[in-house]
Formats: sequence, structure tokens, C-alpha cells
Amino acid sequence: MNAHPGLLDHIVLATPDLEATVADFARRTGVQPAPGGAHPGRGTRNYLVSLGGSGYLEIIGPDPDQPEPPRPRPFGIDQLTGPRTVTWAICPPDLDKAVADAHAVGYNPGPVLPMSRRRPDGTLLTWRLTSFDTAHPSGLVPFLIDWTGSAHPTEAALPQTPLLDLSARTPDPDGVRALILALGTTLPLDSGPLRLSFTVDTARGPVTFT
Repeated sequence: MNAHPGLLDHIVLATPDLEATVADFARRTGVQPAPGGAHPGRGTRNYLVSLGGSGYLEIIGPDPDQPEPPRPRPFGIDQLTGPRTVTWAICPPDLDKAVADAHAVGYNPGPVLPMSRRRPDGTLLTWRLTSFDTAHPSGLVPFLIDWTGSAHPTEAALPQTPLLDLSARTPDPDGVRALILALGTTLPLDSGPLRLSFTVDTARGPVTFT
């Protein structure tokens, strides 16, 4: 069974302490995440792990080498007290059409923003994405991303922990499910307190992050 939801691009594990969370991931899984790069002007940087196929995990947190950004860091990082799986992203075949289709059924995924960063080897990556800041507040409805012909992060030699499961709980599973379906993908949803979690396969056995 394919554990990847349709169109999965990446899962976002946000943290107020990037180095500590990367060390914890390595301790629990036996896999050391690879440095991704800094997001200039956003006050963040990331580490990456392949989830198999074209999916990957982004561990993102404050970049101590950047000054305090003029705006709050993305994904609510400034309000976090510990690491949390905050959301996920899909890569539709046509981002602009996907945004228009979502609007047609009454869901506004937010404005499309240009982004970029350099890999440690100097390669410039460019992409467009819908803003997480204006996405569904649960984080369970994925934001959309388009790599605009740039190299995809998984084209680099990333360490790997295959994805076994991505699932969520929400007090409103039917309402959230309808929005996810409007974006052309699916996510297993149960009723309960809000939570997004993923499980990866490792040499030490399955490991779950929430």
C-alpha cells in the first residue's frame, strides 16, 4: 500500500530549536537529517529527510545566523514551545488551476508567493507556494507548491526514512475532508482533538512524530 497521499510533496515539522529537534530525530531514527539551507529574510533554515519517492520531511526552525525577521516566522514557529508537525504540502500538476478549482468550491488556499533558497552546494532552488499564514487554521489542509522547473529537493542525495503513515484527527473531520478533496488529494482523518502525525520506517522500527 502506498503510504503517500496523492500529490504529496513534503511534511513540515516546525520547531523553536532546530538543532535540538534535528538531534532528537537522529537519536530516535538513527538517520541524520541533511542541511537544506536558509530562507533569507524569513529568519529560518531547514534540514531535510527523504520519505521515499518524491516526498520529503522538512524540519524548519529559527536560523541563528539571520537577524530577527521583520515579520513573524512562518508556520507559527515563534509561538511554538516544542517541535510539532504543523502541516503538509502537495505539488499539483498546475498550481494556478488548483488554486482556481479550490476557489470554485468555496475554499481560498491563499495568495501564491515566490520563494527561494540555496542548497549547501550553492544550487539555487526556486518555487511558488500558497501562503500557510492564510491557509486553513488546522494545518490539516495542505498548502500548494510548484517548483517552477527548479531542481526538487529529493533530487539531492538525502538520507531516507520511508513514510509509513500520514494521518490526522480533528473535531470536524467531514468539513476538513471536503476541503482536502477539493485540492485533489486525501488524508486519513479521525474525530478527536486536533493532531497531525506521521510515522516513518527505520532500522530501529517505526517511529511516530506529532
